[in-house]
Amino acid sequence: MASGQPRIATPFGSHSTAAEVLAGVDLSGKRAIVTGGASGIGIETARALARAGAEVTLAVRDTNAGERAAAEILDGTGDRDTGTTAAGAVRVAALDLLDRCSITAFSAAWEGPLHILLNNAGIMALPELQLTAAGWELQFATNHLGHFELALSLRDALAAGAPARVVAVSSTAHLRSPVHFEDIHFRARPYEPLLAYGQSKTANALFAVGVSARWSQDGITANALMPGAIATRLQRHMDPEYLARARARSGGTLIAKTPAQGAATSVLLAGSPLLEGVGGRYFEDCNEATPTTPAADALQGVAPYALDPAGAERLWEESLRLLAAT
Repeated sequence: MASGQPRIATPFGSHSTAAEVLAGVDLSGKRAIVTGGASGIGIETARALARAGAEVTLAVRDTNAGERAAAEILDGTGDRDTGTTAAGAVRVAALDLLDRCSITAFSAAWEGPLHILLNNAGIMALPELQLTAAGWELQFATNHLGHFELALSLRDALAAGAPARVVAVSSTAHLRSPVHFEDIHFRARPYEPLLAYGQSKTANALFAVGVSARWSQDGITANALMPGAIATRLQRHMDPEYLARARARSGGTLIAKTPAQGAATSVLLAGSPLLEGVGGRYFEDCNEATPTTPAADALQGVAPYALDPAGAERLWEESLRLLAAT
């Protein structure tokens, strides 16, 4: 939680769904972008925002999958809660977070204000070290740098939509690793899939701190979140027994969520009036997380290094340097 400020608690919890969090919330006139909005918690996030009246753009690599997702949201199929159709429009646009030309084209095509930027897309635990053409580790490049550049290119649109919110989907995996600024891309140290993933998720949390520190004067705030343990394609590189072992180790405190429950904290940060004006914080199970001691087997809480203003500033400057160098 932010230093000197009370922890934010809400009426919602680990079993709440995205629809329940936004019940009674009117997002008419709000425009939102959800990266990776064609599947997993992304489609559930987009569904809840659209049902609350927001105009939602699914920013996806596979536009065919995006069109299918948009049609499902609009006609209410796949809505396990109520089958309610969307009140807001749902659009699809091509976006590849590993392709800087794609980010530029997406941002250039955006017209008018933007009220919600939800950085949801990501990759996890690649079994072998993979680098981009620029030499960036692929998880850091996708999960952080792509979203960082996207947000920079949409800053004017967010300012025009103020008060505007940026939401960064992080993970409890951030407790595995801070950002190793001396060797972000594993040029000298041995590559470990979850270590690299954890580093990228710490970067997501620090990005939210950085946005709130730098852009709050423009009416833009940002927060990060852990969605929970959800079985989606994100875990396709993981050992199938990993989640079961983690749940057993937790003594039952790790709740296996449905995608609709996993999207609940995302939409809380994106659209709930309970978070109006709040920035630079980290949430889990629809409530602000409590600080904890970082550990590879930790399952809840937020590491102090993930909310450190100095670390956020250093990450911002390093991200700018990396982008400028290519």
